[in-house]
Amino acid sequence: MMLRSIWLFAAVAAAVPALAAEERRDLCPDRPGLGTPACTIDAGAVMLEVGMAGWTLDRTADSRTDAFTFGDALLRAGLTPSLEVQLGWTMLGHVRERDRATGDVTRRTRTGDVTLALRQNLSNPDGSGFSVALMPYATLPLGGEGVGAGDWGAGMIVPVSFELGALSLGFTPHVDSAVDSDGRGRHTAYGSVAGVGVGLSDDVSMAAEVSLTRDRDPGGHTTEALAGLSAGWQPGPDSQWDVGANIGLNRDSPDVELYFGYARRF
Repeated sequence: MMLRSIWLFAAVAAAVPALAAEERRDLCPDRPGLGTPACTIDAGAVMLEVGMAGWTLDRTADSRTDAFTFGDALLRAGLTPSLEVQLGWTMLGHVRERDRATGDVTRRTRTGDVTLALRQNLSNPDGSGFSVALMPYATLPLGGEGVGAGDWGAGMIVPVSFELGALSLGFTPHVDSAVDSDGRGRHTAYGSVAGVGVGLSDDVSMAAEVSLTRDRDPGGHTTEALAGLSAGWQPGPDSQWDVGANIGLNRDSPDVELYFGYARRF
């Protein structure tokens, strides 16, 4: 099923008309990292980004949870020089939870929810200099129990970036109508990501980021804090391989997150 889904995403990408013969912008993938870029892709271009595999470890005093994702896909299409539409879907997720007291293990394998988003850039859509965008999004509860959230959610992301030669600074404040932990109803969550990126060469880049999110879930308020390190390698002007790791900085955060993926512009 996952292979069939990947082919479906690729077919949709190939069906969108390619750009006319002209110089394209530098590649602007959402992957990797905790934040969101302010740049948008060229009008008429399509980009497919796939998280090949990801693993999240979350340990508490009572349990250990291992969550795996495969085929975490994002399809982006440029509508105008400064506006793009996005469709995201986690093709397969597997969650394994072990109760420390009893040793009982619960396993769930499901598809994930679907996310729809628009990104409207307000300044320098190629990401050069100072760039800022508005990105409203909505999440549709199409995923299975334990992998999907269980209800719809929505929010607004405001990516901001400053490009200073080989160095770049990024900020991603957001406010969300997040789904309650019991899967019924919504509550407010908000926070931001701050990061520093550096181009080590024309092909290799790295970024270090910190993320803070305050979640006002009725089941208990939490503040998630993560630190992340990621790297990307571009073998050509239209593709990138990436790898990344995040570490939880407090008890409300997952212990470790590891992932790798690929992005291709058409």
